[in-house]
Amino acid sequence: MGNSTSNVAPERELLDLHGRVAIVTGANSGIGLYIALHLVRRGAKVYLAARSEQKAADAMARMEREGLGDAPGELVWMPIDLTDPRRARVAAEWFGKREARLDVLGDHISPFLFTRTLLPLMEKTAAEPGSDVRIVNVASVAHRWVPNPRYDSVDAFNNDFADTWKPKTNLYAYTKLANVLWTKELQRRFDVAGIPITAMSVHPGNVMSEGNVKLFSSLTFGTLINWGFSLFFISPHDGGYTPAWAAAARKVAETREKYKGKYLVPYGVIEEASEDARREELAKELWDTTESILKEYNWL
Repeated sequence: MGNSTSNVAPERELLDLHGRVAIVTGANSGIGLYIALHLVRRGAKVYLAARSEQKAADAMARMEREGLGDAPGELVWMPIDLTDPRRARVAAEWFGKREARLDVLGDHISPFLFTRTLLPLMEKTAAEPGSDVRIVNVASVAHRWVPNPRYDSVDAFNNDFADTWKPKTNLYAYTKLANVLWTKELQRRFDVAGIPITAMSVHPGNVMSEGNVKLFSSLTFGTLINWGFSLFFISPHDGGYTPAWAAAARKVAETREKYKGKYLVPYGVIEEASEDARREELAKELWDTTESILKEYNWL
């Protein structure tokens, strides 16, 4: 469900990804599933990072039903539990033993430690001739809604915004702002070190996700509500396209400097992030506090 758009043109806009390896987290359903589908259709070997092998198998079967195209890549389950930093690191190490390269990390729900553990492999891949390594973090327009964000302590990280009018919305926005800040700080560090990796954050659009459909269906007149929203929201298929575009667009390969550290909206348009998202000191604060916490527990 959701509106479709003729602006989605993967055959024209996305590179041939045969020989490229990608990881997509949160690919069991919704936006993450369609990020993986767009990439595998272009020939990538795509690892679906998920806790449940059965759910990953169900996602693969769903993609096959939707059609993988004439020359698809390969879909592989990657066992991972992103709720536990230690298991996230184990999963990254498992991948490093299995693959000699990593070209695309599509982070839909992936935390700091998982990405950090994979960076040496991505840097190795980036050093190879003709490489085009990218990290894509899924954010949201909601990153603009955070009241007085701080990332300077464990207490700040654990803030549930219970004293605000919309605590769940603010908490969601806080995590999405962290995604944008983390991306910008990651890119800054790549540039300082001369590492040719492109990091981008992405707002996938207002998506009629499976979660939204389920929520609205539970309400009185749910069918009518779903129909109304579907006129203005885009489908998960199209919602997955902007992250896939960031991961594989020809335009990024041709003008890489233009896209480094940028925040993208549908479909591949650069938009200025919020004022807080552009604060370099806030991005460094997020990075330093995260590292401090991980080191305290010997996870880094």
